[in-house]
This record gives sequence, structure tokens and C-alpha cells, in this order.
Amino acid sequence: MEIRKGIAVSPGIAFARAIVIDSKDYRIPRRAILPSQVADEVHRVDEAFSGAVHQLSVLESRQSVDESSLKDIFAVHRRFLQDESFRKRIIDVIQQEMVTAEFAVSTILHEIAVHLSSVEDLYISERAADIYDIQKRLLTELLGNVTESVDHLSEEVVVIAHNLTPTQTAGFNKTYVRGFATEAGGRTSHTAILARSLGIPAVVAMEDITAQVTASSKVIIDGNRGVVVIDPDEATIEEYREYAESLHKFETRLGSLRDKPAETRDGVRITLLGNIEFPDEAVLVKNKGGDGIGLYRTEFLYLYSGSEPTEQDHYEAYAETVRAFQGKPVVIRTMDLGADKLPTTQGHPPEANPVLGLRSIRYCLEHLSLFKTQLRAILRASVLGDVRIMFPLITNLQELRQARMILRDVMEDLDEYAAPYNPMIQVGIMIETPSAALTSSLLAIDSDFFSIGTNDLIQYTLAVDRGNEHVSSLYAFADPAILSLIRSVIHDANKAKIGLSVCGEIASEPEYIMLLLGMGIRTLSLAPPMIPEVKQIIRSVSTKECNHLARKVATMDAPRQIKNYVRDAAMKIMPEAF
Repeated sequence: MEIRKGIAVSPGIAFARAIVIDSKDYRIPRRAILPSQVADEVHRVDEAFSGAVHQLSVLESRQSVDESSLKDIFAVHRRFLQDESFRKRIIDVIQQEMVTAEFAVSTILHEIAVHLSSVEDLYISERAADIYDIQKRLLTELLGNVTESVDHLSEEVVVIAHNLTPTQTAGFNKTYVRGFATEAGGRTSHTAILARSLGIPAVVAMEDITAQVTASSKVIIDGNRGVVVIDPDEATIEEYREYAESLHKFETRLGSLRDKPAETRDGVRITLLGNIEFPDEAVLVKNKGGDGIGLYRTEFLYLYSGSEPTEQDHYEAYAETVRAFQGKPVVIRTMDLGADKLPTTQGHPPEANPVLGLRSIRYCLEHLSLFKTQLRAILRASVLGDVRIMFPLITNLQELRQARMILRDVMEDLDEYAAPYNPMIQVGIMIETPSAALTSSLLAIDSDFFSIGTNDLIQYTLAVDRGNEHVSSLYAFADPAILSLIRSVIHDANKAKIGLSVCGEIASEPEYIMLLLGMGIRTLSLAPPMIPEVKQIIRSVSTKECNHLARKVATMDAPRQIKNYVRDAAMKIMPEAF
């Protein structure tokens, strides 16, 4: 049994056989062995070499092209694998350093590859790629954790990967994929956000996890504590069964809040909306007691289908969502494409820094045909209910006015065809850049509402990549700089008398709810599974308590101090959530 700690990004407990997908590379940790295990490890090396030679022969026999260069490659690989001195170097490492076969293989082949790479002769230096190929072949034989597919599952599994794209995560069959753990990622990466929305337990920033897990491993994913247990013993399995049962009872108790208002003890009503990616998630928001949709992430229409959506595709997706809420607000964010969300139907020249490149509203303004198609569909759906449009990643007033001008153009097009739409549709923006937050008083002039997107606001303000596990400790909502910007936006929105909400992942964090209420937020848009917990927090506090907490936080200057203070306050109210 091995217990690993990472970053908890989606709550819940999952226990199943592991499959490894999308492994970036094999990274083998140094593991010591006992003297009595040396002979077994040497035998494993012999078996791995034999298996690799057989694997090579099978691969060669499948080649239909009689290409001499291909034969040369196979011949080079076979010579290495049949070289006794080469095998002896690996066995010597096992016997002298008392380490596992996979560590010895990884060490010796890495040394050889590095040596070849340093040789000035181009032909010799290029042979390093052959060594790495042989290394992977041997490690596959030793570890047995060949990359697997989740396309045709027939049993419950947990997915282990170096990283997962949002599209991969969105494509998981929740019937069989019970949870996942990745080596890369952060709490507010798009993949983590999707996991929370889909209700899949997940842990990220698990260094070397793909090298620890084999095809026969059973794995526990603890998305509440950020723990992954590899091949747990019976006592640990029983402990987690009891833990999962207590969580289920807690969730059942919260389920009774579905039809009760999110109202503080002193009678202040808070609006709880849901963040969704797909139309069928609207039902989940309703079942959890949500008051509507505060953030409909429409880019997944482009990413998930594999083809460019038509205007009718857009319309049907929006109409299904709007009809589910019968007059309640549905805020549709225009496509937030770019960065790690790129449609396969468009060409994308590489960008040195895509997060600061052509994404979100910039992408829309660059691809007017796609943008207008989406706007037409949203306007057509606006007659079905309380539909609102929200532009993402606005950085200045010119962008907002340009987007609104295009919206007016689309309205004129619909007028020509006498197509019905709501000409008074509310149009708002996401405040998710420092420039937008600092000029929110100007942006309020041309906005019907603001929605504070804390995920990107933190990323851009603190210069911390939200998906990078190496700097995840620096990514902090509790940073005084972030709180100062949010206070400024709240002040400007209230002064302009426009709507205001928070739609970032912070709205899903029970520990920060009192702080947000104390700062003046009255509308939250969050991951659907978290609505009951947040509602329970709201119903357990008074605005006086929240105001006091917010004033106390305003005197603090350290993110850790702020986080600990608000967490302690929330734990006193609802300890089960922590």
C-alpha cells in the first residue's frame, strides 16, 4: 500500500481498478529492495528483455512496407536488446545498489542516452531517441502499465494520467469512470472545474503517479482530502467505506434543503445559480436547488462534438436549458476558446504564451463568422425565457463596445428576416483581468451586470498559471491584492446600480462564503454539486457575522492568515464539509 498526497479539486470517494492514459513519460522513483529480492529482480530483467525482443519481432512482422531504413531501426534495437554487456550493466546496478529492476533500467538507459546526445557527430547523437524508445519498451514489460483507452469500458475504473484535457474529461462515461488523478494541474484548471461540475472525484498535482500505478492496481481517490491510496490494505478499504458512508449521510441531509431558500438567519436572500457546460446539467442544477444558470460555458459545443456547431445546434442547446428554468435567469457566456480549449475545426498557429494570446473575446472578435452564428442563436433563444449574454475576458472599454456593436449588427440581421428576439436582452461582462477590475467604473456604463471570474482574475493578478502544479501554492483567492480588486468592483457595480455576481470556483468553496457575503456579494454561481453545502452555510449565518468577518479580514496582510481565519469560521458552522 502507498499513500500519496496531491491537491483536492473535486470532492467524493472513488475506489476501483486503475487505468493509465495519456502518460507523458515514464518517471521511475528509486525504490530499495531486500537482499532476498535481488534474484527476483534479476529474473524480471531477463523476462523484460525477452518480452521486448518478442514485441519487436511482432511489430516488425506487421510492417507491410519493405523499407530498408525501417529494417535498420529494428536491427539497432534488437542488437541492444541482445547485448549481454548492456544487460549486465543493469543487473550490476540491481545487485550493488539494491534497487528495483525498473529503476536500474531507467538509470542505465538514461545515462547512455545522455552520453549519445552529447556526441558532436549528428548520426550518433540522434541514436539517443532509439535508446529512449528501448527504455520505454523495457519499462512497459516491467510495469505492465501500457496506456489504456476509456472509450469502451465495461467496468468501473479510476483514471491515472500525466494530464487530462477538458475535452477528455468531458468525454468520460460517468457510469464507469469513477474518479481520476493526474500529475499536472491545479485547483482551477479547466479540467478540475469540469470534474466538479460532473461530480467526478479528482486529485491533481500527483508527482510520478503514472509510474507508481500498474494495470493490476486498485486505487482509492479521495477528492475531499486530496489523497490517493495505491493498492490499499483491507483496513484502509474498510476505513474508506465508513468514510464514504458518512459523506453519503451528510449529502442526504443536505438534500433536504433543495426547496428551501438560500437565506441568512437575518432574512437576507442570496441567489444561487449553477455553472454548466452541457444542457443536460440544467436538471442537476434544479435538483440541487439552484435558482437558474449563472454561467453557461458554451465553448464545449465546439470541443466535444468534433465538428463546428451550426446555428441550429447552438439554438437547440440553449433552448433546452432555458426551457428547463421557466423564467429564471440563464446567463450564456459567449465562447471562451483559446489557451487549452481549441476547436479541432480551426487551424491554430502555435503561440508562445496562449493564456495571454488569442483567447475568449479576442478569439470571438477575430473569428466574426463563428461569433455572429452564436449570437444569432442566443438572441433567437432569448424569447423563451430570461436569457442574458455575457462576454468573457474583457480587458478594456473598446473591446466591450466592439462586441456590443457586433451584437447590434446581428440584431439588425434578425430584423430583416422578422426573426423574434428580445431587443432588451441584458448584456454583461466577466471581470477576470486586473485591467477590467481597475476600470470597472467605466465598464459599468456599457454593462447591465458584472460577473467576477475569480479563476482568471487570480491567475492574471498574481502571475500564477492556474493549471501549473509547481506554483499552485501561490494561487490564492485570499491574497490581499485579489480582495482589494473585488472590493473595488463591488463598489463600482453598486454605484452604477447594475447586477453583480461571483462565478469563479471560489463561489463553490464553503470556507469563503461568509467572506463573500460580508463583502457585499448577493449572487453566487457555482458548480451544481456544491449548491447544497453553500446553501447550508448561508442558512447558518447572519449578515452581521459575515460583515464582521470581512472587516477583520481587511486588516490582515498574509494570504495564509486570511485562509486559516475564514476556514476556522466555516468549520465551526459546518465541520462535516472539511
